[in-house]
Amino acid sequence: MKNLSTPLSSKELDRLDDFLLDRIDEDADTEGKDEGVLDISTLDGLFTAIVSGPVSVMPSQWLPAVWGDFEPVWENEKEFEEIFSLMVRHMNGISWMLMEHPEVFEPIFMERTVKGKTYTVVDEWCEGYWLGVTLAAKEWNVAMERLLRPMAPIVAFAEVTNWRGHELGDEEMELLQDGIAPGVREIHAYWLEQRSQAGSAARPARNREFKVGRNDPCPCGSGKKHKKCCLKDEKIVPIH
Repeated sequence: MKNLSTPLSSKELDRLDDFLLDRIDEDADTEGKDEGVLDISTLDGLFTAIVSGPVSVMPSQWLPAVWGDFEPVWENEKEFEEIFSLMVRHMNGISWMLMEHPEVFEPIFMERTVKGKTYTVVDEWCEGYWLGVTLAAKEWNVAMERLLRPMAPIVAFAEVTNWRGHELGDEEMELLQDGIAPGVREIHAYWLEQRSQAGSAARPARNREFKVGRNDPCPCGSGKKHKKCCLKDEKIVPIH
């Protein structure tokens, strides 16, 4: 298994894309059933929402959403490890990009060519993103009113709004599509700040009402001696 922080190559993205579609037999009865994620664009949207959201979503939660009612019949354990590794690496790549270089983050959209003109197709990606939101709906709903503006271009091309973005003219629709990536960046930044603040609030406060010796256990609960823990981080203030 490759290092799980290694970004996927174009060939690996194609491999994952093909697997998602080919896992359902052409003769399978799909009527009224959940086909899950069928392409790399939808998966990209799903993973983007997961790494951008308020809480961690474990593979035990998102894998069933990927497979729907059609979990693959694996040839062997090696095949499962290959596909799972590709998924995790792709998710990690999205997370790294949004954390380190959000300004250049771009979703994986699909394209369609009609009469020589190429159109950007965002529906699958947006459906995937919204699917990721629903996996932690309770936590997302806490801030959904605050996130309505950056979320609007995404849900406009998803079933949750009956794909209302397609009711617009071509120029307006393209402008709305152009707002998807900036919206994703804003949403990611918002939840990143919220998680950071929650983490700070959860840290034990230092009690200044009693004297702690340098060799005493640190009151923060780390188990280390005070001089090896919080004391070394305290600033020395000159006495005037």
